[in-house]
Amino acid sequence: MDTTVTGHISDNTDDMRAQIKAKAAVAGQPSFFHLRAQLPLQGRTDTPMAATDRMWVVLKTYAHDGENELHAHPNEDHVFLVLQGEADFYGPKEETRRVKKFDGILLPRGTFYWFRAVGTEPLVMARVGAVVDAAQDALARIDSKGEPMDGNSAANKTQPVILDEKNWFE
Repeated sequence: MDTTVTGHISDNTDDMRAQIKAKAAVAGQPSFFHLRAQLPLQGRTDTPMAATDRMWVVLKTYAHDGENELHAHPNEDHVFLVLQGEADFYGPKEETRRVKKFDGILLPRGTFYWFRAVGTEPLVMARVGAVVDAAQDALARIDSKGEPMDGNSAANKTQPVILDEKNWFE
């Protein structure tokens, strides 16, 4: 059996794909992981924790802001579970819902949303995703016009990450 592991921060979408593939569990074997991450002073991080060929768990941290442009994942159902901090989630008509510690949100494939961290402490969320059609890109995202949109791009207001040397989520 695997021992408990933590991941490393994904630098870009291709790196995220590679990390998820590398973490894919052997069929019939459990994967253990520990949710631990260095908190950012600026920007956001994605740390893949565990995966199969159809599902993955990513620990996400945000200094402030969030996923700042309206988008949807056409081939992935996913859940965010807030472990620390708070976030405001927005729908395509600017509908807003505050999600607090120990709250969650399930987003079926094709649901348009964006969110931002609010409050004074960094936002930490566990994100669980599941692919719908294994023959298509599991991490694809589209903007409100239906065009491809990379989550680690200027279009999504990505900032350089500056990690807090003293503060960790655990």
